[in-house]
Amino acid sequence: MKPLGEAGVLVNFGSTISPEIHCKVKALADYLETHPFAGMIEYVISYTSLAVYYNPFVVKKQAGKYKSDSALEITSAYLCRCMEQLADVQKETARVVQIPVCYGGEYGPDIDYVAQYNHLSVEEVIAIHTEPEYLVYMIGFCPGFPYLGGMDKRIATPRRDTPRVAIPACSIGIAGEQTGGYPLSTPGGWQIIGRTPMDMFSLKKEDDPSLLHAGDIVKFYAVSEEEFAALKEEYGHES
Repeated sequence: MKPLGEAGVLVNFGSTISPEIHCKVKALADYLETHPFAGMIEYVISYTSLAVYYNPFVVKKQAGKYKSDSALEITSAYLCRCMEQLADVQKETARVVQIPVCYGGEYGPDIDYVAQYNHLSVEEVIAIHTEPEYLVYMIGFCPGFPYLGGMDKRIATPRRDTPRVAIPACSIGIAGEQTGGYPLSTPGGWQIIGRTPMDMFSLKKEDDPSLLHAGDIVKFYAVSEEEFAALKEEYGHES
């Protein structure tokens, strides 16, 4: 563990991106979700670590017999005790989210380049992209943006030399060995291969606006333009 300023601590589980390390990160996050300590503000999940933010004044006020310690020491000690409990915590079954994608055409302007770069046909790119189950390691960059693991290296493609000023919301793209989706319209340099009719982030869902969360499993499947239009109507897509 190491401090993050005067009101945070970083719990690091390793230096390699892997499902095993992610499980440890997610387990601690889940434990804090149900066992928050007095003064805890929030936690932030990353690939290999968990940042925990707290109000040091509240932590000290509620410290009891540990009141002579600093807020950092009190918080670090609590997190250590939490991690000792993790081996006994039953792992929850991951939520599987099926995401339809219309590949190519106006929705996936870069799919031809991805195919050409990897010496594949467009059909092969789609087949390879829809085959795996992707693990959501974390949410970042912008609200609801999922960082997914598990993409086949056969379709890995460098980012665009010149980023686009605006990528349409719900576009699905590839950058290096990563794949993911743009929940909102933002600038970006990923190679866009398709778009989903599902809202990946919606303020209409006040309690839980993000479609995906760390620990979810994503399964993409291909749909036609006609199916895309019908699903967009069914989902009440905002964009």
